[in-house]
Amino acid sequence: MPDTCHTIMPTGYCFFLLNLAAGILFASLLFSCTPEAQNRENVDPESYYADLRGKMVDFQIEKRGVRDKRVLDVMTKTPRHLFVPEALRPQAYDDTPLPIGDGQTISQPYIVGLMTELLGLKGSERVLEIGTGSGYQAAILAQLAAEVYTIEIIPDLAKRAENVLTEIGCRNVHVRNSDGYQGWPEEAPFDAVIVTAAPERIPQALVEQIKPGGRLVIPVGRDLQELFLGIKTARGLDLKSVVPVRFVPMVKGRN
Repeated sequence: MPDTCHTIMPTGYCFFLLNLAAGILFASLLFSCTPEAQNRENVDPESYYADLRGKMVDFQIEKRGVRDKRVLDVMTKTPRHLFVPEALRPQAYDDTPLPIGDGQTISQPYIVGLMTELLGLKGSERVLEIGTGSGYQAAILAQLAAEVYTIEIIPDLAKRAENVLTEIGCRNVHVRNSDGYQGWPEEAPFDAVIVTAAPERIPQALVEQIKPGGRLVIPVGRDLQELFLGIKTARGLDLKSVVPVRFVPMVKGRN
């Protein structure tokens, strides 16, 4: 086959392209030798992630209306990057959900902050979480409540989350591999229940496991989903729609 550069393009144009390519290569080599590039390579990983966490809280969470100082402080110091696959750690503090395997995701940081604030935790509560996923939401709750009971239906995710939670020292989190639709009846009632996957309807078993005056934060719906805050009253559950959301479906166990 003939040299396509000389059979298709004018000689002068080829010479221009070669010079352009050489210029780009030189610029890239020059940039890689700049102090800024060297500083990025030499930066301490913990300082790097701490800086990203601070920016995440400032620009993604607080500026969007989350005001609970305890929630903001906890999210500033919790190492979110440890809860995502290693290849995705540079993106752990981005304004987006991320895949964690088995068709599941870790929620967008703002949604974690919003849902946590809606629980209104003061520190003495017993909280039930449905949908452990990565374990990040449980780690946030563990620093804001007395005890956290979290259920994950996918065995690999449950085990992985439990390992990371143990690694970072969350001793008040209890992980169970089970069907979240059934809740955790032997540990009920709970002061608050948070659900991090979307059922089409609110499971009655979860409502029954909330104390009077307790709170439920849950996304509901199939194609169109809404995040609801529910308050347990003598009449049942007083619901308020908070914001449209998009969560993975809540999986029901097989009987």
